[in-house]
Amino acid sequence: MTGVVAGVVAGAAPGAVTGAGAAARSQTLAARLRGVGLVDVARAEPLWRQAGYDDHTLAALGEVADPDLALLALVRLAEVSPSPAASPSRRLLAVLGASAPLGEFLLRHPARIGELELPGLGVSQEVTASVGDFRSSYLLALARIAADDLLAADPEAGLPSVAAALSDLAAAALQAALDIARTELGTEVPLAVIGMGKAGGRELNYLSDVDVMFVAAAGATPAELQDATRLAARCAAICSSLWELDTALRPEGKAGPLVRPLDGYLDYYRKWAENWEFQALLKARPLAGDAALGEAFTAGVGDLVWTAVERPGLVSDVQAMRHRVVTHLPPAQAERDLKLGQGGLRDVEFPVQLLQLVHGRTDASLHLRSTLDALEALAQGGYLARPTAAELAEDYRFLRLLEHRLQLHRLRRTHLLPDTEAGLRRLARCLRSDVPTLSARLALVRRRIRGHRDTVFFSPLLPQYARLSPGEITLAPSAARQRLAAAGFADPEGALQHIAALTAGTGRTAAIQRRLLPVLLGWFAEGIDPDAGLLAFRRLSEAVGAAPWYLKLLRDSGAAAQRLTRVLSSSAFLAAGIERSPEAVRWLDEQVDLGPRPLPLMQARADSMVERHAGPAQAVQALRGMRARELTRIGLAEVLHTATP
Repeated sequence: MTGVVAGVVAGAAPGAVTGAGAAARSQTLAARLRGVGLVDVARAEPLWRQAGYDDHTLAALGEVADPDLALLALVRLAEVSPSPAASPSRRLLAVLGASAPLGEFLLRHPARIGELELPGLGVSQEVTASVGDFRSSYLLALARIAADDLLAADPEAGLPSVAAALSDLAAAALQAALDIARTELGTEVPLAVIGMGKAGGRELNYLSDVDVMFVAAAGATPAELQDATRLAARCAAICSSLWELDTALRPEGKAGPLVRPLDGYLDYYRKWAENWEFQALLKARPLAGDAALGEAFTAGVGDLVWTAVERPGLVSDVQAMRHRVVTHLPPAQAERDLKLGQGGLRDVEFPVQLLQLVHGRTDASLHLRSTLDALEALAQGGYLARPTAAELAEDYRFLRLLEHRLQLHRLRRTHLLPDTEAGLRRLARCLRSDVPTLSARLALVRRRIRGHRDTVFFSPLLPQYARLSPGEITLAPSAARQRLAAAGFADPEGALQHIAALTAGTGRTAAIQRRLLPVLLGWFAEGIDPDAGLLAFRRLSEAVGAAPWYLKLLRDSGAAAQRLTRVLSSSAFLAAGIERSPEAVRWLDEQVDLGPRPLPLMQARADSMVERHAGPAQAVQALRGMRARELTRIGLAEVLHTATP
């Protein structure tokens, strides 16, 4: 650091300015600098005078995340560049104001600043397979992606494209590192690099651990495995200048071999893998190396992933894993952690992955690696309510954007919100917002995510669904007929007709019924009269099934669906009462609505009804309706054991 920059940073005055006119001009400049967002005006004034840029540049500085950081970088750039730009571009300013490490990279390579003006998306192929150029090519590509991202009209909408570009860049870096390692070691042994987690889902951040597994050819000899292991280790060492290559998701974790042959992997997953490992494999895809070998791996494990729900305890294990993560989070970080905290990214990713694992056994449209793509497919298939999926997608993009901006600042792997006013201010400016607005939206997002997580992730439907065979899930007539007879339905053929009527057609209502009925049939079978219960459910569904709240409640609550089947198969009187007053289905979701109500409350409501109606006949009719609803309410409470006889 030389010249005026060194003096200002050290606290020295760059030069004395005297006279009343100079003081007035200084005050005017200070106000202008403060007006565009510069904080340390005392330091910024001499820097700005030294830079000599025009008002257009000053206005552009006001648009960046950290104007002080950008201005300092501009002055330093003028000192190291033989021909500094007369007016720096918006792309350059955006990067300098958002990322100190990328600014340092550009200061070290001023001749490459012109390349920053090229679009960033799709630059992965430019990472060169040369140790000398490897890191600089990667960082320049990263800076170009960041410039696109920071200047996007709608950064949240563009987040999937940015994450995909970052993932492709990481894959290109892996391939380049592998090529360098091959040249150094002089080996052509087949090796595939499999991406896991965000790398597999094309969802990487600016600085993520890149989770991978290394796969050798099936039947590889001990000598070939040794060569493949040396190749993988050297590849990881080369990549370590960019990010950590994390191989802990491989079989047996860090205690297991770094490289296994394809048949060794498949044998392990068939015989010894734990349930969580299949959740981790859900996003696996080839990133680099031998493409055919990589595709053979993902095809082989894919068959195991999409039948993993048949393994004992998979649903409860996934739920327990999320609970363990929350309980082990340091209390001081819990509210600041965007990834692991309550209402964070994991509370979107885990429910989505669990729904994929449970329903993907019979629905290939859910075989997707991206969280956002999977959310859309779950909504399309009727597994999630469209408003729920839309809110989760919106909130997920927002949290991921915050995560991106946090990591971009220092190119550090972090998910923690800043704990200083300056850090929060910078983060808010990154999102073209202010701290109060950002805080309010973050609180709303986390509250909505927690609510949806509790409804979806812990639904009683999921473990029940996991226990069914594929034939029972798809309601194939032969499998359904056998199941109905074995479960105690007296008229399996009649029950099949009810099922056919409820699931006929291609509309959303029929699709949701096809998701519900495989589980509901088992619950009907636990009642006194399964046949009567299914018939009553058909009648109720035909009467109110078009109402958007009805099937949504049964699918998303789970508890309401189970309670409804119990009531309908236990009491024809209550079934008729619910059909007359369908709003009674809502009472089943929150049982606080059930049970006897205090006499004074009932008398007040009765008096109010009489007063609202003009004549005795209308009042009597209203009172009869009230009496019928209350009898239904009390009967539900008795059948569901929330009130004693």
